[in-house]
Amino acid sequence: MIVPAPAHTMDSAPNLFSYRKFWAHRLGPAPELPTTREEMDQLGWDSCDVVIVTGDAYVDHPSFGMAIIGRLLEAQGFRVGIIAQPDWTSAGEFMRLGRPNLFFGVTAGNMDSMVNRYTSDRRARSDDAYTPDGAPDRRPDRSVVVYAQRAREAFGDVPVVIGGIEASLRRIAHYDYWSDKVRRSALVDAKADLLIFGNAERAVVELAHRLARGEPIGEIRDLRGTAFVQRGIPEGWAVIDSTQIDTPGRLEQHPDPYAAEPAGCKSAAPPPSSPGSAQPAQPILFHRRPRHLDRARTAVRLPGFEQVRGDPVLYAHASRVFHLETNPGNARALVQAHGDREVWLNPPPIPLTTAEFDRVFELPYSRRPHSGYGQARIPAWEMIRFSVNILRGCFGGCTFCSITEHEGRIIQNRSEDSILREIEDIRDRTPGYTGTISDLGGPTANMWRLACKDPKIESSCRRLSCVYPDICPNMGTDHGPLIQLYRKARALPGVKRVLIASGLRYDLAVRSPDYVRELATHHVGGYLKIAPEHTEAGPLSKMMKPGIGAYDRFKELFDRFSREAGKEQYLIPYFIAAHPGTSDADMLGLALWLKTNGFRPDQVQAFLPTPMAIASAMYHTGRNPLKKVGRDSERVTVVRGLKQRRLHKAFLRYHDPNNWPVLREALKAMGRADLIGNGKRHLVPAFQPAGTGRVPEGTRRPVSGAPGGTTPMQPTRRPKRRR
Repeated sequence: MIVPAPAHTMDSAPNLFSYRKFWAHRLGPAPELPTTREEMDQLGWDSCDVVIVTGDAYVDHPSFGMAIIGRLLEAQGFRVGIIAQPDWTSAGEFMRLGRPNLFFGVTAGNMDSMVNRYTSDRRARSDDAYTPDGAPDRRPDRSVVVYAQRAREAFGDVPVVIGGIEASLRRIAHYDYWSDKVRRSALVDAKADLLIFGNAERAVVELAHRLARGEPIGEIRDLRGTAFVQRGIPEGWAVIDSTQIDTPGRLEQHPDPYAAEPAGCKSAAPPPSSPGSAQPAQPILFHRRPRHLDRARTAVRLPGFEQVRGDPVLYAHASRVFHLETNPGNARALVQAHGDREVWLNPPPIPLTTAEFDRVFELPYSRRPHSGYGQARIPAWEMIRFSVNILRGCFGGCTFCSITEHEGRIIQNRSEDSILREIEDIRDRTPGYTGTISDLGGPTANMWRLACKDPKIESSCRRLSCVYPDICPNMGTDHGPLIQLYRKARALPGVKRVLIASGLRYDLAVRSPDYVRELATHHVGGYLKIAPEHTEAGPLSKMMKPGIGAYDRFKELFDRFSREAGKEQYLIPYFIAAHPGTSDADMLGLALWLKTNGFRPDQVQAFLPTPMAIASAMYHTGRNPLKKVGRDSERVTVVRGLKQRRLHKAFLRYHDPNNWPVLREALKAMGRADLIGNGKRHLVPAFQPAGTGRVPEGTRRPVSGAPGGTTPMQPTRRPKRRR
C-alpha cells in the first residue's frame, strides 16, 4: 500500500514556477490552446501532454478555470489541448486530440452543472451563459462524472483527473438537491484516478511533473488538495473517529460484520430480571481522544457513505466536522468509507503567494473566446471582459454559499502593479472597450488585502467565519490600500471610470467611512448591489449574516456621501426566500420591511441547496451543523414543499397582483388579516384586478449565478435622468 507523506506546511510549499520546465517549453506559447487536430498540426504538435475536457465554451481568459490550468501547464512546458462541451453520448469526441501523454483533466466548468442547468424549483433553465449564444443543453447532468467515464472509454490506460467546482463540492458523500438523496463522492462515481479540490494550481503542476518523470498516478498520494480511493489505512497513520472530536450524541448501533454471533442473536443477552430484583451493574464507558499525535500523520474518519445516507444526524455531524477541517494551516486528512473502499482527502491546498497569483493571471491569455466560435456571443465572457479579478477566497462563511468550500477562507491577493497592468491590457487589447472598467473585485470586492493580524492565529483558527456573529478583533479592516488602488486605477490614461460590481461586505465597509465615501463618489453607476439576505434574526443566524442594523448604518453613510457628491444613487439589496430557518412569519416581517422601505423586487430566487454547503446540510437533515449535533439538539425549520416555497417568494413580490390571492390566504391563516386592505399600512389590497391572480410559475435565473440564489430589488422611485 502506498503511504501518503506529510503534506507541505503553510510556509514550505515550493514556488509554483520553480519546477524545471518540461521539454516542450521550447515551442513557446500557443496563440490559443488547440481544440482540433488541425490546430495541433499548425502548432507542429504530434500529441498533447494534457487534454482538458470542460463543460464550458473555451474562453482564453483568467476568469475561466480551463484557461488558467491550460496556460499554467503550458508555462511549465507541457502541450495542452482543450475539448470544450463535447458530445457526451459516445467516446468519439474524447478522441478528437488523440491520446494524451500524461492525463485527462476533467471539469464541469465554472459552475456546478446542476446549478447551471436547473432552477431552485428543479425546472430546466432556458439558457446557459457559458455556451455560445447562450444555448441550453450543451452539457450533461453531473458533467464531471459523465465526461470522466467517456474519457476512460476513449483511452482506458490514460489517467483521469477530475477537478473544478463541481468535483470540489462533491468530493465526499453529499446531499444532491435535484435527486433528493445523498450521493457518493464524485470520485467514486467518475471512476477517476484522482480528484483535485479547491484552487488546483499547486496540485496540478506537481502532478504533471511527477507523471512526466514516469511516476505512476497510483503512487501519487501526498499532494495537498487531492482525494483518491484506496483500501485500508496506510501504515504509520493514526485515525481518529470524528465522533470523538465532535460527539453527535446517542448513535444508532450498526451491525458488526465481524461479530461471532449473527446480528439479532439473543443468546448473549442477560436473562430478564424479575420485578424488584437488583439490576446488574453496567460499566461506564469513557471515550478519550488520542493525545500527542503527529497532526501531519493523523486522519479524521467521517461517518461512511452508507451511514450518512441513512442517518440525518450523522450527515449533519459529518458536515460540521468537514467544515472544521478546512483551514490549510491546521486541517487534517479526512477519510470516509464507501463500501469496502476509503475515500481519502488530503488537507486543503496552500494558498498562492501574491507573486505566484500575479504570474498566474499574467500568463499569455488571448483574453477572448476561441476563434472557432466566430461571431457567436458567450454571455459569461461579455459580462466579465472589462472586469479585473483582484482577489480569491472569502472569510465571510455564509452558510448558503460554496465559495469558502472551494476557494478557502484565506484571501489571496494580487499586487497593485499586476492589477494596474491588467487594466492597461484590457484598454489596449479587448475589443469593444470604451473607457469603463466594469469591476475590480472577486468573491467579495472589499476583502482585498484584509487578513488576520497574526499569521500564527490565522493558521490555527477553526472559526467558520471571521465576521460572524461580529468581526473578529484579530481581523484587519483597513481599507486604505484598496482606496489607493481605486484612485490609481481611475487615473490611468484611457480609463474614464472604474465601477465596483462584485458583492460588498457592508459590515466591513462601515469600519472605513473613507472607503464608503470613495465608493459612493467615484465607483457607483447609479445602483450598488449588496446582500443583507434577510431582516429577521432567525434566518440570519442560520445564514451567518449580520443583522439588518449593519445595512442601515451602511445605507446612512452611502446616502450621505452620494448627496455630498451631488449624485442620486440607490442601494439594491438582495434577499433569499425559503432559506433553512425561515418561517412564514419571518417572510412576512421581510415583506413589511420591503414595503416600509419602498422596495419592489423585480426578480425572485428561492434558496438553492448546493452540494456541501452548511445550509444544504440544514435543508437535508433539519439540524444545525453550526453547533454540536445530537439526537436532541436544535431542529431547523426547513421549507421543502413547492407550495410553501412559492409562498415565501410571493412575500418578496408582495406588490405583484398575481401573488395577492395566495398572500391573502396566508395572512388569514396566520391571523394577520389586518394587513389586508386598501390603506398604506396594508400589505395587499382587498380587491383583485381583472385578469390577475395566477400563481407565479418558476423563477428567473439569478443575476450573479452565485450558489444559493439571491433576490435583487429595484427602488420604487427611479433616479432622475441627468443631462
